[in-house]
Amino acid sequence: MNYTVGIDLGSTTTKAVVLGEDGAVLGRGITNSRSNYDVACQVALSEALINTRFSLIAGEFQAVARDPGKVPAQIAALERRFRAEQYRSQLRVLDRELHRFLSRLLTRPPGAAAIVDRILARMDEEVDDLYAEGARRKSDFFRDLAGSRYLALAEDEARATGVGFDLLAGLFDKAILDVENSSEAAGHFDQHAAVALGALTDADPALAPAVARVASTSLDQIGSVGTGYGRARLPFPEGHIRSEILCHGLGAHAMYPGTRTVLDIGGQDTKAIQVDEDGIVTSFQMNDRCAAGCGRYLGYIADEMSLGLHELGPIASQSSAPVRINSTCTVFAGAELRERLSLGEKREDILAGLHRAIILRAMSLLARSGGVRDEFTFTGGVARNQAGVSALCELVEENYGARTVNISDDSIYTGALGAALFALRAAHREPQADGEAPGEPS
Repeated sequence: MNYTVGIDLGSTTTKAVVLGEDGAVLGRGITNSRSNYDVACQVALSEALINTRFSLIAGEFQAVARDPGKVPAQIAALERRFRAEQYRSQLRVLDRELHRFLSRLLTRPPGAAAIVDRILARMDEEVDDLYAEGARRKSDFFRDLAGSRYLALAEDEARATGVGFDLLAGLFDKAILDVENSSEAAGHFDQHAAVALGALTDADPALAPAVARVASTSLDQIGSVGTGYGRARLPFPEGHIRSEILCHGLGAHAMYPGTRTVLDIGGQDTKAIQVDEDGIVTSFQMNDRCAAGCGRYLGYIADEMSLGLHELGPIASQSSAPVRINSTCTVFAGAELRERLSLGEKREDILAGLHRAIILRAMSLLARSGGVRDEFTFTGGVARNQAGVSALCELVEENYGARTVNISDDSIYTGALGAALFALRAAHREPQADGEAPGEPS
């Protein structure tokens, strides 16, 4: 089966979207962006191809299942088991690499190897619960998920044994890089799928043949296009790179054909884009290099308040009286936060004010790009933040009246989708209508 792929290498996450030759989305993948952008690209594509195979399995299984109504639940159970086995595979390589780096230390504390063994054994024992039905994980990225648990267990061991926590944490920092670069750690789809099938006790007999057929299907890449903040570092030829502006415009139009205005608030920048009825960019505005008004700013605020980034929106949504924030500069944000807290301002009111300040900066970009036309599509990581969405909808209606506002659950993949569509056009040698937007940045 032939496919094209778009890779959006952002400052915080790297996304991949796989399209079939008919333009249908077959799979999506996401991972942390890293200093080694080649690895981030490979991991995102690998995840997208795994997602593609599960989509194909669902289609195959649906056609032959005894009870089609149970197909979604059985596919979900299969994927949970698959992910558990993939995680175990990564843990095995992490175990090996931790011991390898430990053996290189000139001075090794007595019992350090046994401590590492105990930590990894505990992590292995927890895998089934981690991927049980209904289990909530803070992240699906191995680095984050394994790192959080490893460091917590290492802290317990350090207190109990006297072996330095810094030594144990340093081992993880070194080992995780090799795990991420290891094809052995990622494993093979057919191997993990076989183990996952064996762990299902009440699977429809038609499921195994469907998995076997898909596992043996060759997935052949016929085109690729890269975009995003780190696009210059992508391992693609120069002709296979497109700007974020073009990709987000085309991707938003593909998701919502009525789109005429697009706002993307990502980790590193904010983009206000106007497109025509074909998804071609007609004008745009981007923020300057300051992180204010972007996801990075919210990350900084989360760190200042010792919160997870995912907690900011829900807390801000509890506000009944948002405070007016004087500055959205990250340099002064910490000082202003501490001052307002010391004055007795409520945490939720401060956060609500911060979200509104961020959206006000985005509204300025929208105005300079040509305003907000109907339909309006909001994309990027901040589109998942309920407080940011609420502030945006309120300000759009205040300034432009009623508008159709589109926000997809898959909005974070918009740029990668646009890139994949450009790749598909090139693969089909269609007449290109994707010329550079006026004044497009390199």
